[in-house]
Amino acid sequence: MSENIIVETENLTKVFEEIMAVNNVSLKIKEGEFVSLLGPSGCGKTTLLRMIRGLECPSKGNMYLRGKLINNIKAYQRPINMVFQRYALFPHLNVYENIAFGPKIQRMGRLEIEKKVKNMLELVRLEGFENRMPNELSGGQCQRIALARALINEPLVLLLDEPLGALDLKLRKSMQIELRNIHRKLGGTFIYV
Repeated sequence: MSENIIVETENLTKVFEEIMAVNNVSLKIKEGEFVSLLGPSGCGKTTLLRMIRGLECPSKGNMYLRGKLINNIKAYQRPINMVFQRYALFPHLNVYENIAFGPKIQRMGRLEIEKKVKNMLELVRLEGFENRMPNELSGGQCQRIALARALINEPLVLLLDEPLGALDLKLRKSMQIELRNIHRKLGGTFIYV
């Protein structure tokens, strides 16, 4: 396997009872790419992302991260984060606390967390929103907070599962451009459904 391949799947299959959700998918994604997975609703794109993230176990096949087999690596041990369509923000935490959640779990120091949160707020252009609660934000603002929370731990791979699906068309187009700009600025590997 080439050294710049960051994610690889070999004959990856997922069966739920009698339903074939993912059928024998093999792919290679290079480090730094922004890859879009296309297909009709229900064809297994989300299930594929969930397996790469470690939220679903494959029925058969293998997954590799930088050439290392990750089938049996737990989700929290994978340097992969995921942004969902429904934001998944903690409603009882303000913007700052939502973004800082990952670094706090990793027991980073307070000053380092403050610096990283500040950088993320600048990146997603939401400086000054630190003390707002999720219910005080627009859909686009919530999506940018979810993106900042996923990026703050500097994952090797960012999985984006229809993150713009709940937004209106104008905001969706704006956020698509913003995602590409963030990818260019940060690098890393993005896999988008």
